[in-house]
Amino acid sequence: MKLVAGIPETREYVVELKRSGTSFSLLVRDPASDRPVRDFEVMHERTFHLFVISQDLEFFAHVHPEFDPASAEFRIELELPKPGMYRVLSDFYPHGGTPQLIAGTLLVPGKGFRLATAVPPTDQQPKRGENVGVELLLEPQQPLAGFKTMMFFRLSPVDGLEPYLGAMGHMMAASADLIDMMHLHPVYVTDPPGDGSKQIQFNIIFPREGMHRVWVQFQRAGVVNTVAFDIPVGALR
Repeated sequence: MKLVAGIPETREYVVELKRSGTSFSLLVRDPASDRPVRDFEVMHERTFHLFVISQDLEFFAHVHPEFDPASAEFRIELELPKPGMYRVLSDFYPHGGTPQLIAGTLLVPGKGFRLATAVPPTDQQPKRGENVGVELLLEPQQPLAGFKTMMFFRLSPVDGLEPYLGAMGHMMAASADLIDMMHLHPVYVTDPPGDGSKQIQFNIIFPREGMHRVWVQFQRAGVVNTVAFDIPVGALR
């Protein structure tokens, strides 16, 4: 990523999302000129990270559309499992601007379509991905909205663990109503004594109380493991 003098003014860019069947296109516009943006910085080995989450929280995708210079659009093929509401988070860094996290809503019509907020129960039990186990430890054990929560993910086995997209892990945290969504990366990677695991720490400040689902992704031996935990967030009374 190239360094530039000074700090650019913080502006929210416009993302125009179009979907036709399994084909997605995303056009980024400069809010000052309304012109399509054609120059992007590379962040974590990609110029565009796209997250798609279904309203029932059962579908999660972290994908990377490819840029089409002719149309200035990012394009990708992605099959959605069923009708309903999906939240779409675009993560990109326009050259000359600031890093962007732009959320949007996609309604997929069809038989069985309905709008309903997910109500998952608390689930902090250890998970098993494709080829790695993941255990979650929280500090404090009861996260509070507006305060820092340290999340320690212990992975085993550790042989073959490797960076995924330039980081030892990626985390997407979303409130159950999909209003708040955050894309985060680890702050520390350590080797806890005695148990042969690898501990990967994320820090997060949940903005509101209520249930949150957290998806984490780790790569081992070329395989990306995605697991999820459901965490209740309280409020300071």
